Amino acid sequence: MSHARRRIVRRAVRLAAVGGLLLGGTMVTTAVADEPAAGRAEGAAELVARLGASRTAGHWIGADGRPVVAVTDAATAAEVRRAGATAKRVPHSMRELKSATASLRSLPRVAGTAWTVDYRSNEVVVRGDSTVSPGDWSRVTDAAREFGGFVRTERTEGAFTPRVNGAQPILSTAGRCSAGFNVTDGRTDFILTAGHCGPTGSVWFADGREVGPTVAGSFPGDDFSLVEYANGDAGDGGDVVAVGDGKAVRITGVGEAAVGQRVFRSGSTSGLRDGRVTAVDATVNYPEGTVTGLIETDVCAEAGDSGGPLFSEGVALGITSGGNGDCAKGGTTFFQPVPEALESLGVRLLGDAPAASGAAASAAPAASGASAPGGTAALPGTDASTLLARLTDRETVGPGLLVAAGSLLMWVAARWIRTEHDRKAYRRRYSATWS
Repeated sequence: MSHARRRIVRRAVRLAAVGGLLLGGTMVTTAVADEPAAGRAEGAAELVARLGASRTAGHWIGADGRPVVAVTDAATAAEVRRAGATAKRVPHSMRELKSATASLRSLPRVAGTAWTVDYRSNEVVVRGDSTVSPGDWSRVTDAAREFGGFVRTERTEGAFTPRVNGAQPILSTAGRCSAGFNVTDGRTDFILTAGHCGPTGSVWFADGREVGPTVAGSFPGDDFSLVEYANGDAGDGGDVVAVGDGKAVRITGVGEAAVGQRVFRSGSTSGLRDGRVTAVDATVNYPEGTVTGLIETDVCAEAGDSGGPLFSEGVALGITSGGNGDCAKGGTTFFQPVPEALESLGVRLLGDAPAASGAAASAAPAASGASAPGGTAALPGTDASTLLARLTDRETVGPGLLVAAGSLLMWVAARWIRTEHDRKAYRRRYSATWS
């Protein structure tokens, strides 16, 4: 009886190990083959646009990396699920939320306030920094209460300010900023940076050499500007951004940020930092004026990081505008979306190719002799495989690898126990034969 029980247990362990290996392999294969979250977010955006603002209330990337769409009724929820996304029922439509933000914009301007639509909580969030006086904040909160229970107010530390003072530092009489992305109109190359960095006519320098003047821009309202290269040429490596330690990331396209998306920011003060997109279409009342349509993130930034690039998987998303806090205690940072800036200025990313917005970034040591402050020198041999990055991503492939490794260990242990048991049984039988 004991022998039969051991045989049943061993068989069960082997079956569990085989099942675990198959499950782990399937999880890894699915994670590696699955398209990036940014690509799925584009599909969610198209779905929301098709369903309309009265039936939906935004979309974001869930904890599992899949798109989530806020919906107002059961029929729309079923349609979202048929499209392959997760549906979340909410009480207020995007039309209602946007109506509240429009009313906020019509109120007397209060510097140090900002508001966004929080898709996850289905609320409009109004924030006031430490510079807002008690009287002004009382007026703001009184107005917010009139909109109903879906407008939330909260105070925040620090002050919402532009980050004047990237990748690479650029300097002028207006202060220090960071170069963003290199762009071109087909004839001349420019640096795309923040509009608050300096007015048209400001002359910029880098590494003791003149870079060129600011020739166009918009601030407040928007926050972008163009710095024209003095010789009209960005030089080698114009399609990459520096991330520190002699490394750079190649930028292959431009895209829209999605709530929940993991993003990276590079700046001349605080270097490379990462975080998540927390909101889009944010409004910030800086002391210098109001800027709308911004990307809100939990990525930190400091003075001098203004104009620096925001990107994800080699896709340009934004340029650093401003925020509060610092990289010691954290804070909120806002970014001017790149697509809007490019369209308004009539330029495109240097090296941008059609249908390249989903390409992956590749980072490698930069060659010496960098010439363009908006990038670094050319990066030979940077065709790094996206597969390696996906295999080392704990959020996508990690669980599958863990299941497979545990199952393999179980299989090996079961084989060893059986071999040891057979060896001992043989020794007992052999000893009994010769006794």
